[in-house]
Amino acid sequence: MEIQNNKSISETRAELRSRIERFNPSEFEDLALKIFKYQAAYNPVYSQYVKFLGIKPDQISRLIQIPFLPIQFFKSHTITTGEPASADVIFQSSGTTGENTSRHHLYDAPLYKKVSDRIFKLNYGDLDRFHILALLPSYLERNNSSLVYMLQHFIEKSGSEHAGFYLNNTGEMLERLKYLSKNPDGKGVLLLGVTFALLDLAESNHDLRFLQNLSNFTVMDTGGMKGRRKELLREEVHDILTEGFSVPVIHSEYGMTELLSQGYSHGKGLFTPGYTMRILLRDINDPFAVFDQNLTRSKTGGINVIDLANLDSCSFIETQDLGRFGGEENQFYVMGRFDNSDIRGCNLMVL
Repeated sequence: MEIQNNKSISETRAELRSRIERFNPSEFEDLALKIFKYQAAYNPVYSQYVKFLGIKPDQISRLIQIPFLPIQFFKSHTITTGEPASADVIFQSSGTTGENTSRHHLYDAPLYKKVSDRIFKLNYGDLDRFHILALLPSYLERNNSSLVYMLQHFIEKSGSEHAGFYLNNTGEMLERLKYLSKNPDGKGVLLLGVTFALLDLAESNHDLRFLQNLSNFTVMDTGGMKGRRKELLREEVHDILTEGFSVPVIHSEYGMTELLSQGYSHGKGLFTPGYTMRILLRDINDPFAVFDQNLTRSKTGGINVIDLANLDSCSFIETQDLGRFGGEENQFYVMGRFDNSDIRGCNLMVL
């Protein structure tokens, strides 16, 4: 599908959305290139950025040639493609008082939920096989977190009467976990928490030995320290958490306000991006030099993300995270963040 003058914006979008819904991984590059041409034509901010770089969209034929929009643009501009109606919700990143935060307009909640559901299922199975307990104090203190929005949907879809969010009522959460440790229904338990809150609980005076009785118990961290605790190496954090919660490994979620797809780590900080995501690395000294993955498996670079689910914003994001490839093709480690970049909502830990 090429963008043609006789095809309306809505028709073009509908065709691209349909391809995302019936997505075939073998078609990733073809679909990404078509979304690039669509957004280069109909996203005012991205179109201006592409033109400023002197890039002609029709001459782009490989993913590494696509220009990636610096993530800071989500702080200073409304990033919108096409002619969407009013947003279903406007996600906003965390930040300190007076800090300019990122804003991401979600215009197609059903697509976002469908993509997030499928990514979770491919990693862990159906949502109705889990009780999800979310320990997210820093996120629950505001009402426009993309993580809370996603988990609220996950909890509702799980159908579990024992799932829920917890702010500071960890005692209540532990009572719920004690009940679930009796394995009343054979379902797994997913405890997902912001890193500093999980550390606080693991190092608290609470007796957590009963957690050893939980079968299929998964602890997943996200969000970093949020300025609440001293930064630690990932290995240090996970050593504390594995011992405190009596689990062999700590899982992690890679997501951010500016992305509608997620990556998950099943341990040791190695992330698998969602099926609608592709990770590319760029030279830390030249943001326009994107590495060929096959030639740079051990090289550290800035993380660029292609997120096909960002159909109505921008699918090509230059993050401020540092990473390197590892494991199987397209899997990656997050090594930390660029110097002088803002403290933000995800993956502040380094290897």
